[in-house]
Amino acid sequence: MKILGLSCSPRKDGNTVFLLNEALKGARELGAEIELYSVAGKNIKPCEGCNTCRETGECQIQDDMQELYRKLQESDGIIFGTPVYFYNVTAQAKTIIDRTIALNRPEKSLANKVGGVIVTGGSLGLADTLKDLYFYMVTRQIIPANYVAAYPGMPGELQKMEKCLQATRELGQQMVQIIAQRFRYPEQYRRSSFAFGTHTR
Repeated sequence: MKILGLSCSPRKDGNTVFLLNEALKGARELGAEIELYSVAGKNIKPCEGCNTCRETGECQIQDDMQELYRKLQESDGIIFGTPVYFYNVTAQAKTIIDRTIALNRPEKSLANKVGGVIVTGGSLGLADTLKDLYFYMVTRQIIPANYVAAYPGMPGELQKMEKCLQATRELGQQMVQIIAQRFRYPEQYRRSSFAFGTHTR
């Protein structure tokens, strides 16, 4: 069992990475293999909307997203982590969301993986960020676990937030326990990544 912590923060050592590491520690305590992937310093370009992936099954953009595709597919659980900069996910997180349209094939699908969320912010935007990430998971048929939403304040304060850190470690443990249940979406509903009724007239 492998759990990937995906930091969508442009900072290598910020609050998002700190909490993702705490969650991964919790998962490791229950025997999971863990990995942290940070987009900081990575070359991940925006989706070009070219539809090449619909025709060939491959994204034609050759950048660091190719590595992340493999890590997403190899994982059993994914903890999405993002700070809130302008009332929602970071530009890096939105880019990754858009680029995963290339995984919209049965052999590459993220369906039936377990997803958790860690969001950090200083003010408004945490609720909308959680809403959008969970809606993304639903459309990808990722099985949702819990979330942690933290207002860490000034640097160094997060390490003193004991209840927050405990909840974060428990998120990692919950991920392991949900994966072990082997929940699955019914196969007949995996042919489309769109919500029911989207195309009705």
